[in-house]
Amino acid sequence: MSTRTMRAVRLHEHGGPEVLRYDEVPIPEPGPSEVLVRVRAVGVNPPDWYLRGGLTRVAGSKSTVSLPVIPGTDVSGVVEAVAPDVAGLAVGDEVFGLLRFPGFDGRAYAEYVAAPASDLARKPAGIDHAHAAGAPMAGLTAWQFLIELGHDHPSPLQEAPHRPIALDADTTVLVNGAAGGVGHFAVQLAKWKGARVIAVASSAHESFLRELGADRFIDYTKERPDDLVRDVDLVLDTVGGRDSSRFLRTLRHGGALYPVFPGDFDDAEIAKSGVTVSVTQVRSSGAQLAELGRLLDAGAVRVAIDSTFPLAAARAAHERAARGHIQGKIVLTVDER
Repeated sequence: MSTRTMRAVRLHEHGGPEVLRYDEVPIPEPGPSEVLVRVRAVGVNPPDWYLRGGLTRVAGSKSTVSLPVIPGTDVSGVVEAVAPDVAGLAVGDEVFGLLRFPGFDGRAYAEYVAAPASDLARKPAGIDHAHAAGAPMAGLTAWQFLIELGHDHPSPLQEAPHRPIALDADTTVLVNGAAGGVGHFAVQLAKWKGARVIAVASSAHESFLRELGADRFIDYTKERPDDLVRDVDLVLDTVGGRDSSRFLRTLRHGGALYPVFPGDFDDAEIAKSGVTVSVTQVRSSGAQLAELGRLLDAGAVRVAIDSTFPLAAARAAHERAARGHIQGKIVLTVDER
């Protein structure tokens, strides 16, 4: 019997976008507790280019990478086969999910992927596969930082577990990097909870962010938000890094700063400010994705697509990501064969 094959993007070596190769490989078989998904779209995320560049493990996890490897974690598609021990999903169901994260073995840049059933949720009927594929990692990151952590796994990034603060009409939230994947979900989820939202991005994104519900917009290319803003309850900094500590001065006493990418902070300065600095690492969760899916279906939250590329043009998608100033998500689309 001949092996059924598919097309997939693989890394045979680490490097720039040029190392992404469009190969023909065997279609995977779903293992215990897995389903085989016929992929219709794939979300492009920072871990994809981190893996391409040579990072093979996420903080606190073991490396499961051996070359050649298929990158990618965010997927939307149709269930093609189901392992005997899987309940609740059937052949023909449309699903989306963040696969095997934290880790680099999602294997989503392909026409088919074997996916843990627990990482999947039913795709919202009101959106197409491209938009669904843009939701999992970015949406769950915003959800687990702002709404509910949803698990009790110890954090590799800090000793104390991350605990989101309650958001309501009396809360002001500043989102730095508000136009990006995580940022545009954070703006919408904070508004869904009733909070007042200050969005920080470049001027090209102002109308987009106001449409998403931002109450105030700051163009960081012209003004420093830490010079303009005081007494906010929460800062979600999706940019992070060395400059994240500047947002401490925007917070009220008792407020919180959540840097998505951990930065350098002075413990004495944090103590003096009377604020909490807390991070977490997004994890796959079909249950949380189902909750987000209901908001997507109702139109309470939407996925913005920066650009789409066919799977075979993954290199061009990574080159687009490298240029920055992304509005929403970059997505790879997979045609029917």
